[in-house]
Amino acid sequence: MSFKPYSPAKLGLLMAALAYFSFSFYEFTMASFENKQHTAFTDLPGALGLGFRAVGGFIAVVAVALYFFRGHYSKVEALTSVRIVVLLEAAYWLSFLPSGYAGITTLFRSSRFFGYAFFLEDGLPCIVESIALPIVLVKLFYELSPNRPFKNAIKWGLVFGALYIYVAWLNNMGNWIYAIIEKGTWYITSYPVNAFTFSTTTVGLLLLALYATYFAKKSSGVERLDNLNLRTIGVIMIFFGLYMDVNYMLWLIFGSVGGWGTWYAWMLGHNMDQWLMALPLLGLPLYFHKND
Repeated sequence: MSFKPYSPAKLGLLMAALAYFSFSFYEFTMASFENKQHTAFTDLPGALGLGFRAVGGFIAVVAVALYFFRGHYSKVEALTSVRIVVLLEAAYWLSFLPSGYAGITTLFRSSRFFGYAFFLEDGLPCIVESIALPIVLVKLFYELSPNRPFKNAIKWGLVFGALYIYVAWLNNMGNWIYAIIEKGTWYITSYPVNAFTFSTTTVGLLLLALYATYFAKKSSGVERLDNLNLRTIGVIMIFFGLYMDVNYMLWLIFGSVGGWGTWYAWMLGHNMDQWLMALPLLGLPLYFHKND
């Protein structure tokens, strides 16, 4: 797959890599200075995981910048760069395993009501993402070897993309459920903005994940990147990124509708995937790009 020098697709790839690195580095820096005396079991691994992701982001920026300005990247260089980033990303997601364990133990250490609520909001998402995503990423790392058929790497890359959306759905839905338990159903029924965000989270993200799954299954036999439907990939990226963009813009315009709560604390303060706000910058050029 090739793009013209300084093409929108190359620029979008560079902007996405910059967002991935800068946000991860910022969050890692902030986490490093926080007092973790009472939450060392979960927060220290989380901070370390952010460090892995920040390093991976830096490598991604350097690799994409070289591709952007040199106009060419050899297969060995590209595969080596991507494999390192993939492995570091696997380490990042693995760092959530202690949080998943903590979510399980809360079921037995707290009241039944709070225990189930916290498990849905934090425990279950952390368990799924800390186990499923690293397994898929390690498999992708293995398949990205120059000695392996590249169609396997394409297959597992698409699997990771779909699974990533499911994880985002599970994370955000869990926080909305906790917010409703905390505030009551009026938190949604009385405020159209919250009702819209709740609907796009519970239904919209799930539909996008199902569509990404359908596309991954349909494209599982593709042997070359050139043969992938870039328009479809672009559409998935655009809507995934717009989910983050729209939610943030709604907060900027309307503020914390119904009062500050778990949902706003998650989306604005604890959501480590806000770098996805830059994803439409890559998705749009891919949508309009013609395979050559």
